[in-house]
Amino acid sequence: MNISINSRVSASPDVLLQEIEGEAVLLDLKSECYFGLDAVGTRIWCLIEQHGELKSIHQLMLDEFDVEPDRLERDLEILIRQLAEAGLVSVEGGPA
Repeated sequence: MNISINSRVSASPDVLLQEIEGEAVLLDLKSECYFGLDAVGTRIWCLIEQHGELKSIHQLMLDEFDVEPDRLERDLEILIRQLAEAGLVSVEGGPA
């Protein structure tokens, strides 16, 4: 799966989110599996729902957190790949 900063990500309509003390539990209604996100992952999930474009999410995260841009880009791509492999998000576009 090709994922890059130029990708667009959308949350699956079959996923329910419940926030608990800044963290999140995702329920995939298709597989009936639960997934947990820490506070940073929860923030990324919310930004996926609001913006969808990894480039926008990347910039917003840089504004909010003290992190190197290259490290954030790699971490975003890893998280999005994991979410996509679990069927929680779909990804459009890729390297450009």
